[in-house]
Amino acid sequence: MRQQTFVNGKPTLYLVATPVGNLGEFTPRAIETLKSVSVIGCEDTRTSKILLNHFDISTPVLSYHKFNERESVEKFLGIMSEGKDIALISDAGYPLVSDPGSVLVNEVIKAGFNVTTISGASAFLNALVASGFSLTRFTFVGFLDSKSSARKKELEGLKNNKETLIFYESPHRIKEFLTDLLKVFGDRNIVLARELTKKFEEYVRGSVSEVLEVADSLKGEMVVIVEGNNKVIENVGENELICQISELTKQGKTSKEIVSILTDKYNIKKNYVYDLVCKNK
Repeated sequence: MRQQTFVNGKPTLYLVATPVGNLGEFTPRAIETLKSVSVIGCEDTRTSKILLNHFDISTPVLSYHKFNERESVEKFLGIMSEGKDIALISDAGYPLVSDPGSVLVNEVIKAGFNVTTISGASAFLNALVASGFSLTRFTFVGFLDSKSSARKKELEGLKNNKETLIFYESPHRIKEFLTDLLKVFGDRNIVLARELTKKFEEYVRGSVSEVLEVADSLKGEMVVIVEGNNKVIENVGENELICQISELTKQGKTSKEIVSILTDKYNIKKNYVYDLVCKNK
């Protein structure tokens, strides 16, 4: 299916990026688009009204969040079926990035209407390009689970990734997040960016433990950029591993501790080490 957005005459859903802090980021094209559509979907109508009023945008708004997503989609599709354009915005940055909206986009596509974006600010891209870490490859992760046990499990699945990793975190959970990150990733280099584009914008650069020391004083929504795993895989033989398993066993280490120690030391697959432990402990 081909979509020629600006020549096919079909109703269009505009995904409009909003400022992440500084209102000067809002582009003339974004303002013009929001004034021209029939309705604007937004996660928090009170927050969005502040932005819209500042730019004299009087377009009607409809609430669109994860708790009313299905119901709202039907309303928006009904409006588009009348030949009208609509827009979706988030409280800050791009819609759908750690925000609801994917259901609406997919349903609009299924209905045969247009979906397009109006470019603008992105918190994670701002933080990434200023991090000083490699941009050759990176992975946006966003928010992890709020529970420590689940969060550590998610981090375990990411710790051997060699590309730069990008996380979002809220101020009331940042200390717990960094504590879990230190336990799972070790004391890796990170950059914590907060209050981006605002007066008190700050980049905190250092190891996880160094940033953790000041975590209690940090406010505002945060982006955490984590350096990829740059450990060189050691050329360690099976016999050497078996000897170390035996030695660690004599020290009273549990199977779980042995697996963790050896996988961190040699950057080798956990399942391989676990099988050796089971056979030789």
